[in-house]
Amino acid sequence: MEKNMDFEQKAIEIIKGVEHPAINHSLYDLGIIRSYEIKENNVLIVVALPALNIPILDMLIQSIKQPLEAINAKVYFEKTVMTQEELQKFLAMEQNAWKGM
Repeated sequence: MEKNMDFEQKAIEIIKGVEHPAINHSLYDLGIIRSYEIKENNVLIVVALPALNIPILDMLIQSIKQPLEAINAKVYFEKTVMTQEELQKFLAMEQNAWKGM
């Protein structure tokens, strides 16, 4: 049981710590990682995007997936579009913290 707690804590740290490549915030803080569910070593991440065809989608997915796979997680993604409220929050944060790529 304790071993699984360690895995869960590491997974949460990774999920909450992945930085956006062009905005000085984590994907979690930006609302791109809307939610996550951890069951044993399976991690389901709901990714909310400004649009489903954003050019850096694969880069964002890999930036989440690779560190989780490094701790032996099986990672699954569900992609959706941000709500209007989520999008407004994202755009405001993007404008204030843009660092470029």
